[in-house]
Amino acid sequence: CSHDYKNLYYYEGDDPTRKVWEGYGPYAETADAISYIGDHANDKEPFLLFLAVGAPHFPYQSTPDEFQSLFKEEDIILPENVSDEHRKKATKDATGYYAHILGLDKSIGNLQRAIEDAGIEENSIFVFTSDHGEMLGSHGWRSWQKQVSWAEAVRIPFLIKYPATYKGEKIEIEAPIGTPDILPTLLSMSGLPIPESIEGESMIYAIDSKDAGKDKAALIMQLSPFAGDYDEYRGIYTSRYAYIKTLDGPSRLFDNIEDPYQMNNLVNDPYYADLQKQMEQKLQEELRKVGDEFMPRQYYIDKWNYKLTEWGYIDYSQDAVFQGPGLNE
Repeated sequence: CSHDYKNLYYYEGDDPTRKVWEGYGPYAETADAISYIGDHANDKEPFLLFLAVGAPHFPYQSTPDEFQSLFKEEDIILPENVSDEHRKKATKDATGYYAHILGLDKSIGNLQRAIEDAGIEENSIFVFTSDHGEMLGSHGWRSWQKQVSWAEAVRIPFLIKYPATYKGEKIEIEAPIGTPDILPTLLSMSGLPIPESIEGESMIYAIDSKDAGKDKAALIMQLSPFAGDYDEYRGIYTSRYAYIKTLDGPSRLFDNIEDPYQMNNLVNDPYYADLQKQMEQKLQEELRKVGDEFMPRQYYIDKWNYKLTEWGYIDYSQDAVFQGPGLNE
């Protein structure tokens, strides 16, 4: 994993030699993906291409001048949940963050054109998503913070383009989608069976019917926070509400429609007692589905035999002993 966008390194096949892409990293990564499409567009069997571009992950001020020059600090408008003490840094970081997004947008456009030029657009499922959002100073968090339960970190783009089935129709669904739902959804779209061992569910029903899935809850979990510097939590997001629980009990309850910046915590408010009870029941139902007992961080470290670095991260180096979930049960 590297985010040195002007000297982005990579490995090819089984070759242990570290290689470096020239120029702005996302452009180089996309160019490699386009090359792959050209090599495999006429294959007899379908191909799967996974392009994981690092941007807009920090460092923020590392984009080409053509994009960086478009964003001035005086033009940045931050949400109201960014405190005064964080606004100066968040504003500067946002200029680079948005510049990275423009660079990414250009790269995705080039990728789309390559698919069209290869003549495979009609029968290609194109997915655009991200692994997390960015706090950018909201709720007092550092700009690059992730893995927390706030909407800025949890809510991410998720777009699917499949002309063969949806003919360019624009469909917006209200049901929340979690990461485990992606694979079964793509399997369904591809006409492939979904193994019983796969978590999550196909969201085809929510795409085909706008009102379907409104009661669905997407589970969010933090088993072992980076360096252990904030609380473990479990939570759910529905089409309207967010409910978060720590080991100390209910922590946050938000109405994301009436309170999109999550500034009015409704947890333990007697007026919303029934809502909190319903959300707690939904959370417990989701935890039962995945067999999670919501234990302290150290429990999972010991159970799965994780070895941590001095920074509190899992050590994936060659000499580390790693026992993944389910392998020692």
